[in-house]
Amino acid sequence: MPRAAPRVSAHPAVTAYIDGFPPPVRERLAKLRSAIAASAPEAEERLAYGIPTWWQGENLIHIGGFKKHVGIYPGPEAIVAFADALGDYVSSKGAVQLPHDAPLSPAMALVKRLVRHRLAVVGAAGKAKKVAKGEKAAAGKAKKVVPAKKAAPVKAKQAVGACRATRTRERRGEARRQPASS
Repeated sequence: MPRAAPRVSAHPAVTAYIDGFPPPVRERLAKLRSAIAASAPEAEERLAYGIPTWWQGENLIHIGGFKKHVGIYPGPEAIVAFADALGDYVSSKGAVQLPHDAPLSPAMALVKRLVRHRLAVVGAAGKAKKVAKGEKAAAGKAKKVVPAKKAAPVKAKQAVGACRATRTRERRGEARRQPASS
């Protein structure tokens, strides 16, 4: 019988962040919070970059409250994947703005889809990392050949040395050397 996914408790810093907004914004952030938590029950809720974040191996999604909108930050890959669905909203490389003067209910389904998409991407990336780790472990048994470091040009070494010598003389209070005249 499959186990029920553990529910991670609400983070107090996220609660304080949401409670710091006026009631209409607070309500919108709380609805987004519950929708994200329901879509990603195993994700850890935390404050990252000063805004509420859900993390499961990596950051899944962030939300933030602002004067005229609520921001959702699923990352640039999700914005590209959902470009058609985001047509009605102001969006940029990794952000979507949900204006306060528009109803939130149509956006809730989109937010849930974004979270499920991010979970799939993170899960696929996690599996790829495990496979790559296994390949590295198998390859690690063979000897590695490390290429030799390329030597810096002589002129650069001399210039660095000259700078150090000048700084040392200045620290000691010695006079600057004058070039020899010919």
